[in-house]
Amino acid sequence: MTYLPRVLGILALVVCIAKPVHAGNQPWCIYKNYGDGYADCRYATLQQCLADRLGTGGSCGLNPYPSSPEPQTRSPRRS
Repeated sequence: MTYLPRVLGILALVVCIAKPVHAGNQPWCIYKNYGDGYADCRYATLQQCLADRLGTGGSCGLNPYPSSPEPQTRSPRRS
């Protein structure tokens, strides 16, 4: 029973620190033709898409969906 609070604490820490995933907002997709077919657009590079495709099948192509604009970061001011 002493491990339960530790495990819950670590789980809470991981959930609070984890960065959100922007699935479907990358430029490359795997297109799979199972039934109606679908696009898995989570790849930043063509090489990532091709590497993952080897294990699952399908084909790689550009993301046809518009991506949301990246948040602009402010550059430090020069004096």
